[in-house]
Amino acid sequence: MKQQKHKRKESFSLLLVSNTGKDTRYFFLSLRTLRLVIVLMLLVCITFAWTIYRSGTRYKSESELRRKLTTSEQQVSRLESEKETLTAQNAALAEENELYRQAETMRSEMAETEESTEEVKTRDTTIPSQYPCTAGGLLKEPYSDEHPYISISAQQEDCITAAGDGTVTSVSSDETYPIIIEVDHGNGYRSRYMCLQQADVQVEAGQQVQSRDTLIVINGNDTQFDYQVIYEEQMIDPLLVLEAKG
Repeated sequence: MKQQKHKRKESFSLLLVSNTGKDTRYFFLSLRTLRLVIVLMLLVCITFAWTIYRSGTRYKSESELRRKLTTSEQQVSRLESEKETLTAQNAALAEENELYRQAETMRSEMAETEESTEEVKTRDTTIPSQYPCTAGGLLKEPYSDEHPYISISAQQEDCITAAGDGTVTSVSSDETYPIIIEVDHGNGYRSRYMCLQQADVQVEAGQQVQSRDTLIVINGNDTQFDYQVIYEEQMIDPLLVLEAKG
């Protein structure tokens, strides 16, 4: 029979000697244990190196973020300063525009006043060309041969006004109209205001009136008055005079 050879397991001895020589320790490590220790040490070194690398990367990233944050804060500060400057400029421009607008409004009003004054100077105010009701009134019935005047509906506190400059020749009434006022304009025109309901008369015979002076104050709703214009003793449509001269 052949003799079997026994392999010896390789092992390592680790001797630890103190510097005083009083204490000495022996450690026996197998090859597998030594390899495991080396692998663990390598893992520890790799982990340590990776931690240092990550710390450096994080520090660089934080530094970059801080730099960007500082730059952003500077930009925000600059933009706020520019905003304040623009706000001040806009306020100055708005004030300047308001001054221009006021000046333009004043010029327009002055021009309108001058035009109105010139129109008053050139317009013959003795012609009964103004509408004889302050609130406008509603035209109920137009002029016709059978109805030789226009009928207007007025409301409470409306005023019947003179259609042109002239003299009140009469303030009277008849069976149909409680109030009849006639104005002679002295140029061939006469205007007649005939109210179907009682109202407050504001003038008397012989009184001089100007265009748009109040003749009658209405004191009831849906009051009808008839307005008549006579030219050279002929009744004409009042709207023709209003359209042509008013």
